[in-house]
Amino acid sequence: MKDSLKYIILAFSSIVLFFLPFYLVTPDDSKIKNDVIKKVDVSKFNPQIGIEGGILKRALSGDPKTFNPAMAQETTSTAVIGDLFNGLTKTDIKTLLPKPDLAEKWERNKDGTVWYFYIRKNAYWFDGKPVTADDIVFTYNEIYYNPDIPTSAKDVLTVAGKPFKVEKVSEKIVKFSLPKPFAPFLQALGQPILPKHILEKYVKNKTFPSAWNINTDPKNIIGTGKYKLVEYKPGQIAIYKRNELYWEKDKKGQKLPYILKIKAQIISDPDVQLIKFLSGETDIYGVRPSDLPQLVPKAKEKDFTIYNLGATPAITFIVFNQNPNAPIPKYKLKWFQNKKFRQAISYAVDRKGIINLVYNGLAYPIYTAVTPANRRLFDENYYPKYPYNLKKAKELLISIGFKEGKDGYLYDKEGHKLEFTLITNSGNKERESIGNILKDDLKKIGIEVNFQTLDFNNLVSKLMSSHDFEAVIIGLTGILDPYFGQNVWLSSGHLHMWYPNEKKPATKWEAEIDNLFKKAAIELDPKKRDMLYKKAFKIIGEYQPMIFIAAPEELIAVRNKLKNVFPTVWGWYKDEMVYIKQ
Repeated sequence: MKDSLKYIILAFSSIVLFFLPFYLVTPDDSKIKNDVIKKVDVSKFNPQIGIEGGILKRALSGDPKTFNPAMAQETTSTAVIGDLFNGLTKTDIKTLLPKPDLAEKWERNKDGTVWYFYIRKNAYWFDGKPVTADDIVFTYNEIYYNPDIPTSAKDVLTVAGKPFKVEKVSEKIVKFSLPKPFAPFLQALGQPILPKHILEKYVKNKTFPSAWNINTDPKNIIGTGKYKLVEYKPGQIAIYKRNELYWEKDKKGQKLPYILKIKAQIISDPDVQLIKFLSGETDIYGVRPSDLPQLVPKAKEKDFTIYNLGATPAITFIVFNQNPNAPIPKYKLKWFQNKKFRQAISYAVDRKGIINLVYNGLAYPIYTAVTPANRRLFDENYYPKYPYNLKKAKELLISIGFKEGKDGYLYDKEGHKLEFTLITNSGNKERESIGNILKDDLKKIGIEVNFQTLDFNNLVSKLMSSHDFEAVIIGLTGILDPYFGQNVWLSSGHLHMWYPNEKKPATKWEAEIDNLFKKAAIELDPKKRDMLYKKAFKIIGEYQPMIFIAAPEELIAVRNKLKNVFPTVWGWYKDEMVYIKQ
């Protein structure tokens, strides 16, 4: 399930969020696919009453780095623990509007600065203790707003730079006071609520960031969600059982979710995931475009359906390290901090070639962090574009002082050869293919690229901890509202990848983006608010701190024994009502 409240670093896209690149679509192939692959329209879907029972078999793309939802920053972690926790609110996948979750209802004053949330009377932790206002106050005041706990949630839980004031009114009522009206407030409250009676001791002894690490017995991870994690074997499997205390029921009074158990094999190699799906060992598979020649002919025989969910909100990009505190040569830092250098690299990215070769034609070229899935903000003609042009790329590099040497490579004014190390996560064949294409194209204009692949968790450590990288191909999940990307786009953001946690904006353009995001957070007029975000993403498109490549279409294959199935790019609609036809 996608996290709609903040950007998360992607190991593998759920699209293929992320193979073999050399299959091209022909007109005949397209006709076959149109006959076999289903498009989805959530507005026409109404789930039916199902039956309890069965085991869902699925795959996870990697081991988690943590079981602690407040510390998780990558999909390998959130995919494992996502169904274990709830926020006060959640997003209705059909309307894309907030709806009740742990809070059964809410009230507010006229200007939207004071809110009261009423916690469900039948909401319980896995250990049987009731969820109370103490848990909500603890989660926000002691965890999300704790300066000693480096959680990304902090970036999206402020308005005008100030936190919400969170107070207990009674056992089941909590009060939020805001310094100003805040447009995406209800969506912000989708952050996971955590148990005070379990985690308070870790906050007090200042060990919370390491609490619920991957060595923790799954039985000690206490949430409120639809499923409980009951077993975890690194590199092998995660097993879940239905939470019998979960409050949701269907119209007949049957407990939800219908499915009683989930077995999730941990399979980092997408090729192996495909084999497991075709052999019947898993029920759901995130389809890569290159898989279609194998999957389409077998859909009837193997009894599954392929769904095309349309353009994903997720983005794939290259980011150069602009952090002055990073352990990289200062002369390279000077290159990477130059706007024209980054624009030159952007012109050297053959997006259309990558889309055809890597994504089998099923993707969209992007030049900023907005994809066709972001219907409010996507505008073909508004954002700067960098069409593939190696001549222009080289001219830009020459204009900032690089000169061609006798060996054909470019050198800066100090005689340093223009070369850098580009990394990505091993096993992700799409990114590996993109890296190899980019390496070959950049060599044509005199740039030597040392392309390497790393284990995903090692890659994340370099990005988020040691900052020991020069350039990386990586991805981010999509978001429903740009505000929840503040942990990436604000200069102070924890996921501001090119230079995270800036004490003050390092550049005028970053300061302007900060200003636009802060204005948008308190702008209640939807059209004015969207325009503020569009201006911010236009600046991002101009300065190319990330060199955006493509937004693939999302494809997923699902066994036909699963009923009430309706996947979307924002998550599965009414996933608790999916059932298995015995």
